[in-house]
Amino acid sequence: MAKINLKGIGVALITPFCDDETVDFPALARLIEYQIQNGIDYLVVLGTTAETPTLTEEEKQQIRTFVIEQVKGRVPIVLGLGGNNTRAIVESLKTMNFDGVDAILSVVPYYNKPSQEGIYQHYKAIASATKLPVILYNVPGRTGVNMTAETTLRLARDFDNIVAIKEASGNITQMDDIIKNKPADFMVISGDDGITFPLITLGAVGVISVIGNAFPREFSRMVRLALQGDYTSALTIHHRFTELFGLLFVDGNPAGVKCLLHAMGYIQNRLRLPLVPTRITTYEKIREVLQKLNITC
Repeated sequence: MAKINLKGIGVALITPFCDDETVDFPALARLIEYQIQNGIDYLVVLGTTAETPTLTEEEKQQIRTFVIEQVKGRVPIVLGLGGNNTRAIVESLKTMNFDGVDAILSVVPYYNKPSQEGIYQHYKAIASATKLPVILYNVPGRTGVNMTAETTLRLARDFDNIVAIKEASGNITQMDDIIKNKPADFMVISGDDGITFPLITLGAVGVISVIGNAFPREFSRMVRLALQGDYTSALTIHHRFTELFGLLFVDGNPAGVKCLLHAMGYIQNRLRLPLVPTRITTYEKIREVLQKLNITC
């Protein structure tokens, strides 16, 4: 099994769209360069923030190929590959070309609401179908079911290529339980920008970030300072962005971060239905915060 270091900040890339809602590949290239030049540690491609459910299979393949070619091996690439049809995921793992992909991020099955045993068997099938490192993704606010600490730890112990979890349950006690009892080489990654700082103080290795799309340098610095134990400096940066953490999700993700990137001049403020842009009131509040942060918009 290939190894991957997930310590630090991974950015959950958005998918920029043109005014006609086609994929804006020039904007995507600019965004990738912006991330790499400003110190992010790895990229997460075709995750939730990329509006993946609204993309065609052909578009997903084009984006995957484009990102790999643009990155040119400069940072690791994590590919989002999950769903609620286990057989379909396993088939993709057996037939897709994963050249240039360093790991996969696979969400807990959504809508079906499987039992904990069902979740375990789902990930067992995935881990058995690939030699790539697998990152679990627990986000009950989207999936409708929480993967318990017990199930996470069972998977971490039973499968060598299940190497990490992106935890976005919002349950600090559950996350701390995983950190306390996990195998030594299993990594816990924050799935929520707003709790990244406190989670690192408990033993998490970093974050898969949404706000990092817009502020890769600042958020990377916060994560690194916290990992180095300089909590005072890290907390200062964390507090700079506290207001934005809430604003980015008040109208849903990725509407907030796309609004932010549009205000900063990077992309068009376009999403695909059923997602829509933020309300004007949210947009204006985001612009106000950017001005307080001395960010040109």
